[in-house]
Amino acid sequence: MSQAPASIPRPLVRANQWVIVLSVVFTWITGAYGVLAIPLVAGLLGVLFNFNPVMRVAKLFLKKSPSSYVQEDRGQQRFNQLLAVFFLLVALVGFTFQWSIVAYVFSAMVLVAALVAILGFCVGCFILYQWSQYQYRRRNHV
Repeated sequence: MSQAPASIPRPLVRANQWVIVLSVVFTWITGAYGVLAIPLVAGLLGVLFNFNPVMRVAKLFLKKSPSSYVQEDRGQQRFNQLLAVFFLLVALVGFTFQWSIVAYVFSAMVLVAALVAILGFCVGCFILYQWSQYQYRRRNHV
């Protein structure tokens, strides 16, 4: 199996974020909560098999070479995708069992995180950075 590149072109990351945002909004408007399975399955495939179908399709629309775009760190994006998968899964379970508060809270959290990321601030990156700082302070008793 070939080694995956250490980075992902930003337009592919943005496409994935837009799919999350649009899926949540569509779910809220229509009640068709099964739509959340689209970003959930894409995210799971990305995390488990390094194959995100949303990004694969978006790659077909790149106008330049993937390496010519601003790159996002693959490890950081993997962490963000794990968070998104978790929140989407809990939201989908909430909608399935008609646990409205759980469904809307978790879908809202993933929606806000994806929207804020599109606008330029990575919530997952911030969480991972704070976790790293906490571990460093704990190890070094700072």
